Amino acid sequence: MMKLLYHSLAFYLALVSPSATATPSATATTSAKPSTTPPLPCTIRSPNTHAFFDLNPLHISDPATSTSKHPRDRSWNATGWDMGYNFTMNFCGGVIEDLGERGGVVGVEKGLWRNVSAFYETGGKVYSIGQQNSVPVLRGRKLVMNYTDGSPCDTDVGKRSHIIEDLSSRAILGDDDDEDDGEKKKQPKKPSKSHDDDDDDEPKKPTKTPSTHPVRRKNTVVSFLCDRDPLAQTLLLSFISSSPDQCTYFFEARSSAGCGGIETAKQTLSPSGVFGMIVGIAFLVYIVGGCVYSRVVLQQRGWRQLPNYALWSSMGRFIKDIFIILTSSCARFLPSRRGYERVSNGGIGSSGNGSRGERGRGDSSDAENRLIDELNEEWDD
Repeated sequence: MMKLLYHSLAFYLALVSPSATATPSATATTSAKPSTTPPLPCTIRSPNTHAFFDLNPLHISDPATSTSKHPRDRSWNATGWDMGYNFTMNFCGGVIEDLGERGGVVGVEKGLWRNVSAFYETGGKVYSIGQQNSVPVLRGRKLVMNYTDGSPCDTDVGKRSHIIEDLSSRAILGDDDDEDDGEKKKQPKKPSKSHDDDDDDEPKKPTKTPSTHPVRRKNTVVSFLCDRDPLAQTLLLSFISSSPDQCTYFFEARSSAGCGGIETAKQTLSPSGVFGMIVGIAFLVYIVGGCVYSRVVLQQRGWRQLPNYALWSSMGRFIKDIFIILTSSCARFLPSRRGYERVSNGGIGSSGNGSRGERGRGDSSDAENRLIDELNEEWDD
């Protein structure tokens, strides 16, 4: 018993002593070190203001697997206005719409369809404008989410929107043209070749070679704005613009998730578990401290070293008495042993029936009465 108490006390002191003996310099050094814990998906901390951003509340789970009471059955939508089509988007995961039922995604492998986080549909075809991304970034004070690796960009749109003329191929107008004409006149004429020679010298048409340039794919940039209005909806997604070649799309998202806050650590224990741990530590301190005090100060040994030994021993006797009372009261409900009867006072009816026992008790009382009468007569004489 004493060894167990000593080991418990040593373990408790080992847990308390490091925190108690820590110097201020050591504490400052520990706090100065950056945290090496990797951030959670869709979260980021500002290096300047230390504000914590969490975009997980904007994630829409699949209704088939959602634990919400009223799950949302569609992803976030944004009107395209003059684009001629609308946009569908989700955060911290792919869209919940089944893109396979819509004919698949243009230019994206089938295995990556469920990772599409933003798309639009036009002309009966689905175009991805970005794959799933769980790493937001901060551009100064702006919280931004980028989606990349969407469907291939339409090169024809880029050619129509960017018509670039090569200025170096234009002829130079001015006085130099006359000098060039004079030089051309001074040059002797070359003898003309025959028609057959012309056929042989005709330049051959160049063959088209496959382009070695990487395929440009659609991408999306979402800028988050803080909205602290408690009556506002969870997210207000607005389409802003797109690049001239329709390869990059810009959106604005107003939500309370765009407001920096304080990171709340997840509790590993329930409230009942925390309370139980506090009670357990207090009981351990009570037992160990009481035993040390009783042994050192009161010079107690054995079980009497326990704090309030008289109280605990009386409580044990009380529980023992209650157990005896309950078991004795329940003993009468147990079946009695057969083949034996109570022995009468006169010794008659030890193994007979009940009537013989009653007659034996009556004879004994008559004998006592006769004995009393005889004694009275002798006394009178």
